Amino acid sequence: MVISTHSISAAATLACLYEATAPKPGNVHPGRDVDDASYADFVVSAIVVGPILARASVRGVGRTVLEAVRATREACGTNTNLGTLLLVAPLAAVPAGQTLADGIAGVLARLTSDDTRCVYEAIRLAAAGGLGRVERADVFSDPPNLSLVEAMRLAADRDLVARQYVNSFADVFTGPAAWIADGTSRRLPLSTSIVHAHVRQMAAAPDSLIQRKCGLAVARESSQRAAHVLSVGIPGERAYDQALQDLDAWLRGDGRRRNPGTTADLIAAALFVILREGRLDWSNVRWS
Repeated sequence: MVISTHSISAAATLACLYEATAPKPGNVHPGRDVDDASYADFVVSAIVVGPILARASVRGVGRTVLEAVRATREACGTNTNLGTLLLVAPLAAVPAGQTLADGIAGVLARLTSDDTRCVYEAIRLAAAGGLGRVERADVFSDPPNLSLVEAMRLAADRDLVARQYVNSFADVFTGPAAWIADGTSRRLPLSTSIVHAHVRQMAAAPDSLIQRKCGLAVARESSQRAAHVLSVGIPGERAYDQALQDLDAWLRGDGRRRNPGTTADLIAAALFVILREGRLDWSNVRWS
């Protein structure tokens, strides 16, 4: 399948829009704004980053992330998408004619210390939440003379986004991308498929943003609560739907510090994968 820059742009924008619109527990969606970000902010940022991501194969991953973060800050003044951009930019840079699973390793192998410099600048500009200080390759210090994969490897044990750079996006391909595609193939509405994949991802791995803000114990509790949702039924059943509401209420507690934002980033990347590879026909989506 030939992939044009136009379709990459559309896939990136739609992936961000679909992710933000689905009523995922603990996240912003229509009618559930938070103090520092509204659903409208996510819509605006989805629109402005699409054309930038479409040029990732030419511009390079690090510079693409930096320019997309700058465009987001100019458009809505808040961080709606740093993790998503870090995931989608390498995927968007895979050459046309290759599947993303086959091509991503080559993209990652070509990343340099210049990509690291740009990504560090983007992280500081985005003012990502929950970032602490670390002994080596701290984002608030001068960027290390490491390729972006090498820099990400230092954080891979505590950050799901960084881990994708080390495992060639295996979690995205075999997790949320496969789960969403499976849901739609079984005629589930796309919104339901996204929400269910979100819960499955939370159950599979503690959310990195929750861990940064609240600690590992709380992040593990969020995984356990998501696993409980899965254990009581399937989407549409009363027990499942009630457990999902309970999970949402718990995640929104504690000043909304338990926001599973990294899980949402993986969902957006997964949506980009199945959109770009033609496994989701955006002209014929049954949303709900």
